[in-house]
Amino acid sequence: MAPSVLTIAGSDSSGGAGLQADLKVFHRCGCYGMSVVTLVTAQNTRAVRRIDCLPAEAVRAQIAAVWEDLPPAAVKTGALGEPAIMRAVAEELAARRGPPLVVDPVLVSKHGQALASADAAACLRSLLLPLATIVTPNLHELQALSGLAIDSAAAAQRAGARLRELGAAAVLVKGVPGSPFALDLLLDADGVLELPAPRLATGAGHGSGCSYAAAIAAQLARGRPLRTAVVYAKAYVTAALASALPRGGGHAPLDHWA
Repeated sequence: MAPSVLTIAGSDSSGGAGLQADLKVFHRCGCYGMSVVTLVTAQNTRAVRRIDCLPAEAVRAQIAAVWEDLPPAAVKTGALGEPAIMRAVAEELAARRGPPLVVDPVLVSKHGQALASADAAACLRSLLLPLATIVTPNLHELQALSGLAIDSAAAAQRAGARLRELGAAAVLVKGVPGSPFALDLLLDADGVLELPAPRLATGAGHGSGCSYAAAIAAQLARGRPLRTAVVYAKAYVTAALASALPRGGGHAPLDHWA
């Protein structure tokens, strides 16, 4: 039977990112996807027009309902919006420790629109990092969470190590600066693993961070070791970017069927 994976994330009305992208990736990876909605965006490939957060108690109720009947083999979090929701998610997950947790600390959309409140980084740092099997920040998110300036590969590695000190079991640093490649770094208990890929000239990229984290969660749900899951996810996202077709007039979504 296909393992179940739960995404706790925001809704993207254009279908390219958020929980919609997560569910596509779960299915592509042979998993049964489930979702807890944290916020609803009105967006397309050009811009985010509106964001509405759900009540924290509604988020709690969704988590409880899923776990009561369909306990997941892995969990992935995405955009959580505001501290009350982050606190609710952290408390519910802490009470149900067991499955691997992939934390994608979504703070800003590809359009530059904030998807979380100003104090979101502090809440993520204190509430969710200590629960995370792996956290997957881009450079903006890494800087916000670590409090360190990042202008080189060495600085990115120091910031990733800082997140491990704050409680995350592993950190995937995406988009390391100063490399001729599309370089990511995985920092875990075994050290540092470099994940290079060719730089692609593409107008796609909407939902790439969501999809990357979702692919890791799906592979963990299938019982893969963390490093194997991350290597698979890196290859999947690279292929999904390379084969993406123009869709919409802004940041095109990935080819989730890659």
